[in-house]
Amino acid sequence: MQGPRPVVLSGPSGAGKSTLLKKLLKDYENVFGFSVSHTTRQPRPGEVNGKDYHFVTREEMQKEIEAGEFIEHAEFSGNMYGTSKGAVQAVQAQNQICVLDIDIQGVKNIKKTELNPIYISVQPPSIEILEKRLRDRKTETEESLQKRLTAARVDLELSKEPGLFDLVIINDDLEKAYSELKEVLLEEIKKTEESRKS
Repeated sequence: MQGPRPVVLSGPSGAGKSTLLKKLLKDYENVFGFSVSHTTRQPRPGEVNGKDYHFVTREEMQKEIEAGEFIEHAEFSGNMYGTSKGAVQAVQAQNQICVLDIDIQGVKNIKKTELNPIYISVQPPSIEILEKRLRDRKTETEESLQKRLTAARVDLELSKEPGLFDLVIINDDLEKAYSELKEVLLEEIKKTEESRKS
């Protein structure tokens, strides 16, 4: 695959990945791009096919997975989700650093591919703090909150595997976490900006 090295961001819901990404995209406009995931679930109101997700049928997705077109895929509550090689290449073709927001299972699957991304895990300082952040959002029912916390515990346990991530960011201070993230990506950012000029 040509173009800048992709970046895989992983970490439990509420660790602050989206906040860090928003800052990055604001500071480095056009340097980063998102790969658009595929899913078999129905679009939610306002979601656009090809922008939020590639909405496909289970049969279509199954076929492409069997043909080796996917870097990683998983199933959540009866729907399939995945990252296709084409989606990553589309971002790289625009000479952007492709950002993949992927769960720990996906990270392990990507390790088996030729993608060679920079692996970054964003983690909360503790499960207690994570729980407080999720509660403060007021978007969860108690049941879905407990599910997320259980998933987070598993996620944090699995992410301790040596060599799984190039960088683990403990997000207890947003500015500090952001500068750690920027530092590890600086070389790719520079390369991308320079190849734009040429």
